[in-house]
Amino acid sequence: MCKKYFWIGFILLGTSIFVKAQSSAAFLGPQVGWYKAADADNSKFMIGGAFRTKLSPGFGLEGSINYRQEQYNNGYVTVTSWPVMVTALLYPVDFLYGAIGVGWYNTAFNYKSSLLYLGPTDQTEQKFGWHFGAGVQFPLSANAENPNTILTADLRYVYLNYDFQKMPGASDLKSDFVVLNIGLLFRL
Repeated sequence: MCKKYFWIGFILLGTSIFVKAQSSAAFLGPQVGWYKAADADNSKFMIGGAFRTKLSPGFGLEGSINYRQEQYNNGYVTVTSWPVMVTALLYPVDFLYGAIGVGWYNTAFNYKSSLLYLGPTDQTEQKFGWHFGAGVQFPLSANAENPNTILTADLRYVYLNYDFQKMPGASDLKSDFVVLNIGLLFRL
């Protein structure tokens, strides 16, 4: 039932972005991020792209697609995901925003071959995660009111509860993460 409401909301937001983007500035460009999942072995970089538009002076939307990979339990499981995120941006002032949204994570779990006798097998699953955060957005052109390029940077906390299969030490692994995103977006 939750998925049904998510897709209805996603279609409505997408439609409003398309309609509004015809009369206001819309931006598209690359995005990089540094993140650390709670119980992952190391911090990592992720790459992707983002589309952003302001629907009013105080409200905007962002859609992004990224690629990320991390390891857990001393490298015994490698998790690769392609998050597709929709984020509402609330601007109390022109350059500062709060962010809240949802992400759909298409995720592959690859277990080290030495663990296969214990029962876990490679798997793929789709999960929904929620995120919130805050960031800044600056124009990179002389005309600050109508820029051709913007630089964005934000810090987000993502609630994402992966379901690791039974393996030694995996039952308590936490996959929530913090990500620092930086984007260079160009006017469409």
